[in-house]
Amino acid sequence: MKSLTLFITFVFFLTFSYTQELELELVASNLEKPVSIKHAGDDRLFIVEQGGTIKIIDSEGNLEAIPFLDIDALVTNSGYERGLLGLAFHPDYTTNGYFFVNYINNSGNTVISRFTKDTSNPDLADPNSELIILTYDQPYSNHNGGDLAFGSDGYLYIASGDGGSSGDPQNRAQNKLSLLGKILRIDIDNTTDTENYSIPTDNPFVEEIDTRHEIWAYGLRNPWKFSFDRLNGDHWIADVGQGSYEEINRVSAEDAAIGLNFGWKCYEGNESYSSTGCEDQSAYTFPVSGYDHFGDGESKCSITGGYRYRGTTYPNMYGWYFFADLCSQEIGYLVYDETNAIWNRTFKQFSGQWSAFGEDVNGELYISDLADGIIYKLTDTTLSDNNHVFSEITVYPNPSENIFYINFGSNNNTLHVAEISIHDIQGKIIKKINGTINTIQTIDTSPLSKGIYTLRIKAKTGQQSIHKLVID
Repeated sequence: MKSLTLFITFVFFLTFSYTQELELELVASNLEKPVSIKHAGDDRLFIVEQGGTIKIIDSEGNLEAIPFLDIDALVTNSGYERGLLGLAFHPDYTTNGYFFVNYINNSGNTVISRFTKDTSNPDLADPNSELIILTYDQPYSNHNGGDLAFGSDGYLYIASGDGGSSGDPQNRAQNKLSLLGKILRIDIDNTTDTENYSIPTDNPFVEEIDTRHEIWAYGLRNPWKFSFDRLNGDHWIADVGQGSYEEINRVSAEDAAIGLNFGWKCYEGNESYSSTGCEDQSAYTFPVSGYDHFGDGESKCSITGGYRYRGTTYPNMYGWYFFADLCSQEIGYLVYDETNAIWNRTFKQFSGQWSAFGEDVNGELYISDLADGIIYKLTDTTLSDNNHVFSEITVYPNPSENIFYINFGSNNNTLHVAEISIHDIQGKIIKKINGTINTIQTIDTSPLSKGIYTLRIKAKTGQQSIHKLVID
């Protein structure tokens, strides 16, 4: 079993640690089965409706009446998990106008297509501009996956379920000649003589025969939603379970090139599901977290994966990974405990069939209610008027060489700084200093090597101010 690499959050702006109270703020309503929320590098939100349309919430929070794209005629949504399912904007969308969708066509099979925005109206796409990139058959109506996203490497990642029915009867998730039960990774900026895409040369299985080289990872049941951490590129995959367990998988940058096998259907979560054709346990990558259907409070059934929060509006939530369950209507989050190297899980009860999370251009998070057609923003109601006490803290020079200074401003007596610590990239404390009552405190860094560190300033109340520190 792969061990979880210790992770330390690099904070590129000042952030604070308080008690947090998650709440939802209404953003838009009157949508039809919203299943994806994406941005195109600006202040708009693009909402994918399962029936075959994409609508825009503009920068003022208004839902545009005219769809950005309407391909209802191409899409079948007969069956609970079919329809227009995924959307991803090309990293150079501003220049080329390309975006990509994942839908189930009228034959019941998956289509990955490229469309182009209208040349005269940025709020419209050209419905006649479709270029089909990739298709593959779906043997059943369920477990279609459907999510799309571009990684920081510029490649398009595609989530594919195991093809459906129950228990993966043809063992497609473990079959590397099948594109089902996988995360696929393709280069859409280069083509071949036969395909409108090419295979990245560093895909993990490009040297293997009897393998589809599009495969980036396998052994998944139905990865309905996945995301990339915008800070470090970590890949988070929430995989819908069979009858017992919903799992959350994290792939670090170091593990991304290995070609991970997440175990389905040999394993559901950490428990053995089928022994047919399975390898030793060490061949599989197990989830960093998840939950039981009947052993974790409210009865649960289907996970919707989200994002790690990297916005600036709610610093208490910084670095938390959010997810939700369709049946229990709970929204959950994982918080990393550096001391014990574990992810602590919390659930909070809400009312909604949570089908998708979204991240806007600034890293703020949203969630969609499938049944009621509502988009909410995730908020923290505990933001304090005392935040200005922490916001006065400055660290300079940064980058530094042998010393740097912390200026606590005019509120140092209010802060009651107990401890200052410097952490390396593995999260290990390499220097610890007691706080003083001085307005400006000098820190000697001459023994430290050049590199990137995290500076933590902890008050006696337990509140923290966290900064990125660069030593030249």
